[in-house]
Amino acid sequence: MFQVELQQLGKRFNREVIFKDLDYTFFQGKFYAITGSNGSGKSTLLQIISGFLLPSKGTVHYSSEEQVVEAEKVYRHLSLATPYMELIEDFTLYELFDFHFKFRDPRPGYPVDKIIDTAYLTPARDKYVKNFSSGMKQRTKLALALFSASDIVLLDEPTTNLDKQGIRWYRDLLEELNSPLVIVASNQEEEYEGCDEVINIEDYK
Repeated sequence: MFQVELQQLGKRFNREVIFKDLDYTFFQGKFYAITGSNGSGKSTLLQIISGFLLPSKGTVHYSSEEQVVEAEKVYRHLSLATPYMELIEDFTLYELFDFHFKFRDPRPGYPVDKIIDTAYLTPARDKYVKNFSSGMKQRTKLALALFSASDIVLLDEPTTNLDKQGIRWYRDLLEELNSPLVIVASNQEEEYEGCDEVINIEDYK
């Protein structure tokens, strides 16, 4: 059982308080949403949980099976998909997935070709990522995150640039892969409908 515990967490940029005094524990197997208006700090909190940003105050504790996971080793346990995440665009789609899964294990039963097929990207298997549409790139990011064998999956505005078919695919996939801890940062209800708990970041101003 993987857990993420936030203790008196706070973040400020210069003199602006983004959020403060945030105490919360996330548990594996649950689906959480971080909500709030644009610019309220949703993405900032997600980046702190991922270890990409440091908090201004407070701590983030990670544990697996009641054993402490050191912050520098958390990357082994998590996957992340965000609009600001860059893909290696000089790779073909297959090369990108093949490269990614040299460093991360895929979910059991999902070799690279099956992942590409499940993401409806088989026709683009040998095309360069730099030639993809924005929707295809977003499906690629989500597939990399959701099909990695991770204890925690962090998703920031996951349906950005997706059409109706892409949104249905995302929602169906999220229901199928319900074993990890999933945290979605969004102010679009369709991205987190059916989640177990909602944290409104604006409650911590």
